[in-house]
Amino acid sequence: MSNNINSRRNFLGGLGAITAAASAAAVSKVAMAALPEPVIQTRPDTMPPLVPNTGRPYNPVVTLNGWTLPWRMNKGVKEFHLVAEPVVREMAPGFTAHLWGYNGQSPGPTIEVVEGDRVRIFVTNKLPEHTSVHWHGQRLPNGMDGVSGLTQVAIQPGKTFVYEFVARRPGTFMYHPHADEMTQMAMGMMGTWITHPKGAHPLIAEVDRDFVFLLNAYDIDPGAYTPKIMTMLDFNLWSWNSRIFPGIDPLVVRKNDKVRIRVGNLTMTNHPIHIHGHEFQVTGTDGGPIPHAARWPEVTTDVAVGQMRQFEFLADEEGDWAFHCHKSHHTMNAMGHNVPTLIGVDHSGVAKQITELIPDYMVMGERGMADMGEMEMPLPDNTAPMMTGEGPFGGVAMGGMFSVLKVRKELKRGDYKDPGWYRHPQGSVAYEWTGKLAEPNRSKSAGGKSMPLQQKNQAEVEVQVRKPTGKMHHE
Repeated sequence: MSNNINSRRNFLGGLGAITAAASAAAVSKVAMAALPEPVIQTRPDTMPPLVPNTGRPYNPVVTLNGWTLPWRMNKGVKEFHLVAEPVVREMAPGFTAHLWGYNGQSPGPTIEVVEGDRVRIFVTNKLPEHTSVHWHGQRLPNGMDGVSGLTQVAIQPGKTFVYEFVARRPGTFMYHPHADEMTQMAMGMMGTWITHPKGAHPLIAEVDRDFVFLLNAYDIDPGAYTPKIMTMLDFNLWSWNSRIFPGIDPLVVRKNDKVRIRVGNLTMTNHPIHIHGHEFQVTGTDGGPIPHAARWPEVTTDVAVGQMRQFEFLADEEGDWAFHCHKSHHTMNAMGHNVPTLIGVDHSGVAKQITELIPDYMVMGERGMADMGEMEMPLPDNTAPMMTGEGPFGGVAMGGMFSVLKVRKELKRGDYKDPGWYRHPQGSVAYEWTGKLAEPNRSKSAGGKSMPLQQKNQAEVEVQVRKPTGKMHHE
């Protein structure tokens, strides 16, 4: 084994990763000796960027609640080893899910290469069924595209296949199975691929911080561990890199850093990704960088199914800024879909009678649902609260696809540690008004209509009656 993989193993080992040779029975010891050692990561934390010490240089990305897969150089070829396997993913503190993924995690590790690199990926299948890997958005030989039955024989359990191609264009891409896709992607099998430009690029800017994550969704009943794979629309866990708030790490940046965020969507619906306090430009898709003339300022960008979007902004406003999907039901955690609306209904008397029979019964929604984020509601084991998270001013009452962009001027370059809550300058926080309130002036107008109904005089209305004879008579 080369010093390169040793150094990367030591780097990740200090962060909670462990390495283990694949033990598939169908792979001989002689063949295994030629494979790059697979690296397994089980911690759900955001790992520091993996700075390359072999191959072409590049500015590495930071995978939100994830990590970058180490490689080895073998006669000028970058070699990676992916292991498709069942994994246990902590989606939030106290809540884990039994998923499928790669190298101990779901999503799998980010793969980073440089434009022009020749890449060789060994894929070992430890799943109970066959699989394949499709390199979403890549230009490559047809036989390396990873569609089982169409471009290759499926990878059977215990087998190892090899994919090899040149990373021909820079951009943000994904990898995922193209075999029993409904099951395997619903179980969490996916990952991100980044191809960095080999030099200065007219459409790809240099940035100070570069984040990446995937959007994924699961249907896991309260108290359960395994996703339902037949769900089409009614998902109850909306996640970033298989994490839900408050389990999603903050995005920590220095004030005046140029920031790039790359987002890929492998759910069943679109997601309008929204950032507070800043405006950005969408600079690229999985089809490539966007020409400068086609860019415009935004604060929300829609990421449709199967798409990647990357956007960039100058982090010039200090604070703790919300960053989330703007579909309101995507910022809450697991709950039933058939809960009636009881806002404004006083059913306390009924609730008292019910609690005599069911001590744990709780009134839900009488004043809205915000109370659910703060009360200690009894939950089944291994269930994330619907809305949770504690901020410096109280309960945040959010869940799902929600995080915080933390902008601080005192950070050092490359420092991604959580700086804690923002200290607001005096007089810059909204506050309660305790003075007298004047009675508001209310409009007396009933309003109007743009196309008012025209009333006709009854005497002016002519009715025509058609009789069976076909002749027309006026009345």
